[in-house]
Amino acid sequence: MSADDQKRRAGEAAAERVEAGMVVGLGTGSTAAWFVKALAARKLEGLRCVPTSEATAELARELGLTLSTLEDTPRIDLTVDGADEIGPGLALIKGGGAALLREKLVWEASSRCICIADAAKVVPVLGKFALPIEVVAFGHKTTGNRIADVLVDHDIAMPARVRHAERGVVRTDGGNLIYDAACGAIHDPARLADDLKLITGVVEHGLFLDLADEAIIGTDEGVEVLNP
Repeated sequence: MSADDQKRRAGEAAAERVEAGMVVGLGTGSTAAWFVKALAARKLEGLRCVPTSEATAELARELGLTLSTLEDTPRIDLTVDGADEIGPGLALIKGGGAALLREKLVWEASSRCICIADAAKVVPVLGKFALPIEVVAFGHKTTGNRIADVLVDHDIAMPARVRHAERGVVRTDGGNLIYDAACGAIHDPARLADDLKLITGVVEHGLFLDLADEAIIGTDEGVEVLNP
């Protein structure tokens, strides 16, 4: 079974957790897209959905889901979103889709959060996937140098690099830049998370700690549910 098929299984299983009348946070990325499609197919009444990116909003709108915002619905019943890595205790790395700030805002406003992923995303130690760090564009090279100093303090020798795509420098929906830190292994995620947030110019980082209530993992045999 392909990774995409596993993602679909996880997304469809998560959609079954949604009840009519809920306010639902919609994640960003290829796995979250399967959840959005499965949720729309259920045609539940009274749903209001808070998307974490313009891309997710466009997909949800095309599928007929009713959209809302954090301003209009500050409390979210359930958010379902993907992850780039799932470590011990459901510590996550997210941000591969460059939506980590909006994702974390929605996650933190949610009563319950479910992470969905294919089996390869489950790892014994976080860090093989480069850690995304969202920074303001103004003075970003100075911010990048400060990030490098913090990484060295965590025995991570490689400095973070600005993310580029075919169209050039990647900008988030909020106009910020993404630095990717090739950590290799993150031995103290909580301390690294705190240290990065102390840097002026860093808006947010992709370490999602103590936020996921469960993870639904698509496998070749079906789905596996992980708890913290």
